Amino acid sequence: MTAELVRGQNHPVPHSRVEVRVSAGTPVLALASLADEQGRLSGPGALAHPGAPASPGLQVPGEFADRHTLALDLDAVAAEVHRIGVLLVLPPGGQLRFGAVQAPHAAVAAPGGAEFAGFTLTGLDAETAVVALELYRRQGAWKVRAVGQGYADGLGALLADGGLAAPEAAELAGAALGGAARTAGGGATRTAGGETARTAGGDRAPAPQTRDLRADRHPGPQAPEPSPEPSGPVPVSGAPYAGTPGPAPAAPGETAPAAGPPTIDYAHPRRRRTSTEAPEPAPRPAPAAEPGRPPVPVAGDASGWSMDERLYNQVWGMFEDLARAVAAYRSAVDFADSRLDRELDEALSDPRHRIGGAGDTARDTARARRDDLVAQARAVLDRDLAQLVAESEVVEPALPAAYARWDNPVWHGQGVPEEGPLALRLGNLSLPEQPGLRIPMLMRVPLERGLWIDNGRTGSEAAMAMDTDRLRRAAMDMAVAHAVRLLAVHPADRFSVHVIDAAGAGAASLAPLVRAGVLAAPPAAGAEGVTRTLAQLTRRVDLVQMAVRAGAPEELPPDVDRAEQLLVVHDFPHGFDDRAVTQLRYLADEGPAVGVHLLMVADRDEASAYGPLLDPLWRSLMRLSPVPDNHLADPWVQHAWTFEPDLPPAGSRVIDQALDRVREARRAAGQ
Repeated sequence: MTAELVRGQNHPVPHSRVEVRVSAGTPVLALASLADEQGRLSGPGALAHPGAPASPGLQVPGEFADRHTLALDLDAVAAEVHRIGVLLVLPPGGQLRFGAVQAPHAAVAAPGGAEFAGFTLTGLDAETAVVALELYRRQGAWKVRAVGQGYADGLGALLADGGLAAPEAAELAGAALGGAARTAGGGATRTAGGETARTAGGDRAPAPQTRDLRADRHPGPQAPEPSPEPSGPVPVSGAPYAGTPGPAPAAPGETAPAAGPPTIDYAHPRRRRTSTEAPEPAPRPAPAAEPGRPPVPVAGDASGWSMDERLYNQVWGMFEDLARAVAAYRSAVDFADSRLDRELDEALSDPRHRIGGAGDTARDTARARRDDLVAQARAVLDRDLAQLVAESEVVEPALPAAYARWDNPVWHGQGVPEEGPLALRLGNLSLPEQPGLRIPMLMRVPLERGLWIDNGRTGSEAAMAMDTDRLRRAAMDMAVAHAVRLLAVHPADRFSVHVIDAAGAGAASLAPLVRAGVLAAPPAAGAEGVTRTLAQLTRRVDLVQMAVRAGAPEELPPDVDRAEQLLVVHDFPHGFDDRAVTQLRYLADEGPAVGVHLLMVADRDEASAYGPLLDPLWRSLMRLSPVPDNHLADPWVQHAWTFEPDLPPAGSRVIDQALDRVREARRAAGQ
């Protein structure tokens, strides 16, 4: 069975000899990049192309075609090569772009055999060169990861992003495209030894006695994302690990309406694009583990160009590991239960067991077999959970402020940064098998979808058991905490925050923001305030969209705020008329692409008078709960994860202190 990957997802490569099959709706050139452990390209040998000498372990096709097969002998790949990228390039000199043709598909298979992992490159636009897949080493084993990173400026820009100097990248890109033009046809794909690649056998290797869960991870994530209603929100990627809304996770189910979980977008906003900027040094290696014991966990033990990115990827890996470990345990229990039912039925249907104690013996034997299998599965789960708990105890204190809990000491030494983070922490995720193991739920920034904090009592059993006023206050406190975190972990001039509180019911929660003077304007009250605020932000979206379409994104009127905008809406739909509702839907749909983001606190039942008109609005937002609730699902096995909001400790002044630093940074910047 083929595993259909989404951006950022990985899959084990079970064979040493594999082939990558590419199909596209138009002729493309298939190439392979060869990078070191940090993902850096170096020298002419970093690209396998038709005009280059044969690279050990692989050979690429030699011409533009709509179908390609690349054969790889991973055992023969040079030891210094840790990452092999599968690149697709459109013919140069034309107006063709990937967004205008059929979405390419890349799959990995045993030579001549069935495909075990595939990836369809959707969501492309002006790109003419793209990294489709990446095969990489991870603690002695190979894995494949779906990438889908495209470049509008072509192969040269792709190679420069990988670490080559611009002139060298342009020269190498020219040689590759020129070699394809000179080649009449692609030669046979052979390994370094000259033999045609073939399968090395498909038998599954026996499981080792001790394993490192981290060895099974892909290098990166997205936060959980809500799954569609009525099946519910899915954590991605996003995902701990929220990602881009799309037809499939995601950061790191709830009952709600739509057709498939969102897909993970693995692009990192802060990934370095210059060839002169080196990655931050990797963390100090962990001490060697004792024989028969898993490696000692280390914070930042994942790939990435900075410690923040490595920690982000490590959190995603922990989320994935916990999901798969629990899935294996639950599957074993289900199998044991079904086998017990079958054996009990057989015992009852056998006439020999109806006389004497034979029937009781058969039933006792069946139950003992079931208990033994469950005990074995639980022992494996406990081993994996212990490893994840140990890793969490190391990773949690090392997280930067954007990812950290509010009670983390990092907040007391946190200044206003000079650049934004990769992601924000929205809360914690856990499963009932180990409720004490809480995985940070991270959502990438820039925010690609709005947030909806549900203050209604019908959303969950925990909400129904809570007093209405306390629930509404908790929801607004949660919204303010998210807004403060967003301000505190970005440069002082990056965000402007607007608040709509038509009835003034959120004044107590909003007091820290008002007192610190960090809002763009006082909270908008009444229908007039709602209309004025929405008109201002709608105008900004329109103007920025027109400027972008005209190719002059900086040519904006002087009265337009260039900072990103966060709109906090409390008690929707109070104070909203039909026009205001339409404008809010417009901001939710079009705003994120031009820097206008929505954080809404609302009870869906109170907006029921609008009927299905608002269904697209609710689906476009990620639903969060101010009380613990299992409304989120992972993108792999659809576990129901318990989401727990992350709020400052009672009596703590961490919110006020963070806002004081933002205010002082703005004063220093002359705002």
